[in-house]
Amino acid sequence: MNKPVNKPLDKVLVIGAGGQVGASVVEQLLDAGAAVRAGARNPEKLSLPDSVEVVRTDLLQPETLKAALDGVAKVFLYAVPQGIADFLDAARAAGVRQIVLLSSQTVVDAFPEQKPITEMHQAVEEAIVASGIPYTFLRPHNFATNILMWGWPESIRAEGRVRFPYPESHSDVIHEKDIAAVAVAALTGPGHENRAYFLSGPESVTQRRQLEIISEVIGRPLEFEELTEAEAREALAPIVPVWVMDAVVGYWAHSDGIPTHLSDTVERITGRPARTFAEWVADHAAAFTP
Repeated sequence: MNKPVNKPLDKVLVIGAGGQVGASVVEQLLDAGAAVRAGARNPEKLSLPDSVEVVRTDLLQPETLKAALDGVAKVFLYAVPQGIADFLDAARAAGVRQIVLLSSQTVVDAFPEQKPITEMHQAVEEAIVASGIPYTFLRPHNFATNILMWGWPESIRAEGRVRFPYPESHSDVIHEKDIAAVAVAALTGPGHENRAYFLSGPESVTQRRQLEIISEVIGRPLEFEELTEAEAREALAPIVPVWVMDAVVGYWAHSDGIPTHLSDTVERITGRPARTFAEWVADHAAAFTP
């Protein structure tokens, strides 16, 4: 009896390979045995195995796209509206057969203050649909990694406290590895074409509880010092643009004391439960440890 022959996996271009999700997509694709090409604006900053092709890929510089897409069957993509038309032209010319887009659940479930984020992701989704290239849209809502942007690690390391608004605001805090795992399943397996998936963590966790979990994981008492919205805006002003500040502060206000919606998509598609926030903290404990 002839042994079954495993069909080799398609070559995948991972755009944004230096990002939290993109880096995990590269790692998990390699584990799955796929041929991977890693694209980044600054490829010299990537540290990857020799088996990974590394190319300069900038969605805002169309001249970088042809070489990046040459010989590629599938693409993992971030939402960049300004570059999507040129990217899709290049993808069609290269014969790309599937795009897995890291989108946002705000396209179907958003507060008014999140409108700019909604419109950004909608524009990219709509362009991909119109292109005729098969797609898979991944729509997480709240990344666990967001707290790395808001200054939590620095404040925890230096003072053992976090100064932040709306301590009872809820979040589903999904682990970037779970987003990547669904992306890899879509890139390497059948049945995910022209589908959109809402992705969440397994629990609705308040910001105060997030700090408690960090304290439990790193074994250090931590304090939550509540800021007013005005104080929070002043603190965030040097970190993010006004439209991002409006979106996140608006979300915290609307979700204050209100558990967020959850989905079981990660488990259904990957066969394993989504990672808890405690697991995420354990994976990033060094960021919170002096």
